[in-house]
Amino acid sequence: MLVNDMETLMRTDTTALANLLRPALLKLGRALRREVHSLGVTGGQVSLLNEIRKQPGMGVRELAGRERMSPAAMSGYVDRLERAGLVQRTPHPVDRRRHGLSLAQPGERVLRSVRSRRTAWLAARLQRLSPAEVAAIEAAVEPLARLLEEDES
Repeated sequence: MLVNDMETLMRTDTTALANLLRPALLKLGRALRREVHSLGVTGGQVSLLNEIRKQPGMGVRELAGRERMSPAAMSGYVDRLERAGLVQRTPHPVDRRRHGLSLAQPGERVLRSVRSRRTAWLAARLQRLSPAEVAAIEAAVEPLARLLEEDES
């Protein structure tokens, strides 16, 4: 009976923690996405640029699959990024119907600026916290990263 009680207690504790963590992470994500608006890109566009940077040469269909959206919708997003000069399409060496995506130089610059702005924003807020609070956040980074890696596989 004790094992069942512990499992119930653990499940309840993780649910309570999830209820505390979820709004904090959502608010943090929104704040970090807002930091890029002055650069003329949206958070969604930054996400696509990051995916293309990680996997240069992938096609629109593969990118759509990674982002869990239709290839037709993704094609529209990629068209806008291409018109803005942030990405480029390169014809496939064998299959003329396919094109690989890669970042153009302006896309690389945008991602560097995004990282810099977001890091500066976050560092400024971390400086407002006590050393114990900063240590607690530092200790949570690795488990949070592991938690999020499970969704990406």
